[in-house]
Amino acid sequence: MQRSFEVIAGAQPAQTPGFTPVTSSMDVPRPDVARRKKKRRLIIAAASVLGLIVITVVISRLKPAAMSVDRASVWIDTVKRGPMLRQVRGLGTLVPEDIRWIAAAKDGRVEKIVVRPGAHVEPDTLIVELSSPDLQQAARDAELQEKGADAELTTLRATLQRELLNQESTTAQVHSEYQQAKMEAETNENLKKSGLIADLAYKTSIIKRDELANRDAIEDKRLAFAQDSIEPQLAAKQAAVEQFKASAEMRVREVEALHVRAGMTGVLQQLPVEVGQRVIPGTNIARVADPTKLKAQIKIAETQAKDIQINQPASIDTRNGIIPGHVIRVDPAVEQGTVTVDVALDGPLPKGARPDLSVDGTIELERLDNVLYVGRPAFAQDGATVGVFKLTSSGEAIRTPVHFGRSSVNTIEILSGLNAGDQVILSDTSAYDSHDRIRLN
Repeated sequence: MQRSFEVIAGAQPAQTPGFTPVTSSMDVPRPDVARRKKKRRLIIAAASVLGLIVITVVISRLKPAAMSVDRASVWIDTVKRGPMLRQVRGLGTLVPEDIRWIAAAKDGRVEKIVVRPGAHVEPDTLIVELSSPDLQQAARDAELQEKGADAELTTLRATLQRELLNQESTTAQVHSEYQQAKMEAETNENLKKSGLIADLAYKTSIIKRDELANRDAIEDKRLAFAQDSIEPQLAAKQAAVEQFKASAEMRVREVEALHVRAGMTGVLQQLPVEVGQRVIPGTNIARVADPTKLKAQIKIAETQAKDIQINQPASIDTRNGIIPGHVIRVDPAVEQGTVTVDVALDGPLPKGARPDLSVDGTIELERLDNVLYVGRPAFAQDGATVGVFKLTSSGEAIRTPVHFGRSSVNTIEILSGLNAGDQVILSDTSAYDSHDRIRLN
């Protein structure tokens, strides 16, 4: 059976009418088709690579999508041209102009506190009573020494008066004897001329007269010396008396100082002592201030205080009213990055104003005319160049370098980078530092 189906090589099969013989492609080699397929694959691969390169280049040249920001979350201001008032602002407190610290003059112990902080006091108001037995004993001793010295002065004055009287008596007696001897010598001289007296008696009367004349002169000198020496002796003793008196008065004042008084009209602000406490000389016992005369002490950042001058106008906001004033002192030292500025208050104090009240102070530095300015951004500094987001008509904000000039509390001068009418974002944009464009929704 199988042999009947074999085809003899080279024999042609019988042709059946209406039948077309089918020839298999696998039976015929076609090399051009393979080449075309390979060429097509290469073209497709090259086109793919070229397309990828083109797409990459196009994408790399595209700008990144702008970050969307809620318009209500940013602060926008418009650049203006015109006058700009330069100001600086700082926080501070109201302090009294007249303050008195009352310190202990000597060692003592607090016996009694008469008034407490907040009380109104007058110059003679007793605040604290101190005690010091040693000081009180020293005052009594000084008083006794004064009395003793005064008694000695009185005794010396009496003694000198008695001695002066004795000397006056002696001088008068010698002068009388001299006058008698002088008269006797004159009489004997006349008798001698008449030969009625012996020569010895005459000479004796002459010698006696001369002796008494010398004694009379000496006693006169002694009297004058006694009179002149009274005042120096009394003055020396009087000086000793004055010394003891001054010492006694000082001791009395020291004892009186144990009764601590206000010394001025005002309000007792501080009393840093308690009953039974021991105090030494120089210890602050009480602080009294006049609450009707207040000034403001404002802390200004050291970078903003360089242009502050004496008599510049200022305003103090007490949260219950604004008081005009002027600068009266600028502290030369910097403390914790701030400079203390004293402002005198030129207007009446509002209700509730009292020492240590927290206030806001604004100082006017200068008024600039016809300058380009805008609200001060949170990150702007004098003379700095900063990137600021400027709004465009398309609703986007583009970062633009802006050179700032002099600044104020709420405004800052623009030297370059912006024009009048431009709108910029003033709020903190540090969250967008990686973006040069943002879109406001």
